[in-house]
Amino acid sequence: MRFLLLFLTLTLNASEHPPNIVLLLADDLGYGELGCQGNAEIPTPHIDSIAKNGVRFTQGYVTAAYCSASRAGLLTGRYQTRFGYEFNPIGSHNEDPMAGLPRSERTLARHLHDVGYTTGLVGKWHLGGHAKFHPIRHGFDEFFGFTHEGHYFLPSPYQGMTTWLRRKALPGNARGRFTSADGKLIYSSHMGHDEPAYDANNPILRGGQPVEEKAHLTDAFTREARDFIGRHHDKPFFLFLAYNAVHSPLQGADAYMKKFAHIEDIQRRIFAAMLAHLDDSVGAVLAELHKRGLEKNTLVIFLSDNGGPTRELTSSNAPLRDGKGSVYEGGLRVPFMMQWPGTLPAGQVYRQPIISLDLFATAAAMARAPSKKRIDGVNLIPFLTGQQKGVPHDALYWRLNTKTALRQGEWKLLRNPRRGQPAEWELYHLAEDIAEAKNLATAHPEKLQQLLATWKKLDAQMIEPLWKPTGYR
Repeated sequence: MRFLLLFLTLTLNASEHPPNIVLLLADDLGYGELGCQGNAEIPTPHIDSIAKNGVRFTQGYVTAAYCSASRAGLLTGRYQTRFGYEFNPIGSHNEDPMAGLPRSERTLARHLHDVGYTTGLVGKWHLGGHAKFHPIRHGFDEFFGFTHEGHYFLPSPYQGMTTWLRRKALPGNARGRFTSADGKLIYSSHMGHDEPAYDANNPILRGGQPVEEKAHLTDAFTREARDFIGRHHDKPFFLFLAYNAVHSPLQGADAYMKKFAHIEDIQRRIFAAMLAHLDDSVGAVLAELHKRGLEKNTLVIFLSDNGGPTRELTSSNAPLRDGKGSVYEGGLRVPFMMQWPGTLPAGQVYRQPIISLDLFATAAAMARAPSKKRIDGVNLIPFLTGQQKGVPHDALYWRLNTKTALRQGEWKLLRNPRRGQPAEWELYHLAEDIAEAKNLATAHPEKLQQLLATWKKLDAQMIEPLWKPTGYR
């Protein structure tokens, strides 16, 4: 009888499993692009629904202004400069045996796996293409995707879509834009370089084995995500769905190109097609959760990995300054929202600064598995439910080689030198100047020195980069 009671108790406890976590990461999506962010040009009802049914963060930041370092901070809950991860491996650098997330770092996937979660990564990894950095070796039970910085959504001859590619020169050694006779291929020289060789030695992998994927990658990743949810709906799971949309190359599927035929500029039209495609895909994942009855027991998070590269993609960061690669607000502040029906209030707008580091701490608290290793994020749930007052962070810190920044209160200190320019400190008051148009460094030298002292104190805790590419961005 005692054995039967013990068995029943264990069964009941197992059935009341902790919340599932679905982390949706867009790639290079600018702050000003979504409907819930105030832009009605490209409807994004499914992504917007996460904000409508949960919380939208108006001051949500990431730890780096480019893909790889940002993901390192996101998945570890630690400033990546604490463990020497500062740069963005691209091209052949992805396979450098030094360029990747150190095995000594504990990812959110590993942390949740070790308390009974099933963990899956679908999409882009970009934390090391060498075998020792493989996602399966960083706590993911399953992986479907690619390991480098980008991938064509469909390979040449790009059937069923319109493709925009960067080129050093156009046919006839011309400059500007070239459009093929059927209108399906556009070359542009406006960036001054060729489209990167994204697919070179960068296959789509299932686990560790290459597969031939014939579907558009946005659709393929959505298919795999829904399948993961369906197979693991009866136990706690962590799904990291890292789309490569809206990252280059710009490739718009025919059905979505028709939807935005009214947009005259073809570059912007392709971007709109890609974003709408992404939005429908997010909708399909949310629908799968609903179908399985998992909505109330799933925390869904959506954010971008960094600001939009506007010249490259048209991805807008309005009203913020600059974009990807910059430590101005446009490079670091991103669309950021989460929902957990029944726990988080619907339609809340949270206006205090938060950062992607907080997602590790939040997930660990939900899983009832506090981290034994020092992390830099905080559990956001008490702040969102009103159980805890005040601000989550006293200060936020950034270092990207010579580009550095600190946010403390409404003040922001930064250095963002262009090539060949001196690295001079700038100071902005964000409450009155969200666009960082008025440098107050000269007008408020005492405030500059105060923030600089804080930045130096935090910077002293970091280490030098373990790897640095010969060329980076």
